[in-house]
Amino acid sequence: MMRYIRYAFLAALGIILVSISLANRELVELKLMPTALAELLGFNFSTSLPLFLVVLGGVVAGLVIGFLWEWLREHKHRKDATVKKSEVRKLEREVKKLKKKQNDGQDDVLALLDEAS
Repeated sequence: MMRYIRYAFLAALGIILVSISLANRELVELKLMPTALAELLGFNFSTSLPLFLVVLGGVVAGLVIGFLWEWLREHKHRKDATVKKSEVRKLEREVKKLKKKQNDGQDDVLALLDEAS
């Protein structure tokens, strides 16, 4: 059921994006700097693009910057998780070694039963 809702949402989103793109095909000029600053510095970069590319490109750029920012922000949490995971592995090995040491003199069947619990 959720899969169909997701597909319906994606289809509606696709139709909306195509509609916006078709309605905003006019060319707009993008400039790197305001005209006064460009004259002062002596250079300016400008290009003409369809408006829908500018809008959708801005959305995509915002998403990429947001994802990158969040990934960098969560680095300490991933690092802590890795440290804890290695600690758990180390403690599990130590517990296994101690159980083996405790079961050294016992019968094999009793040692297996003790390890299972």
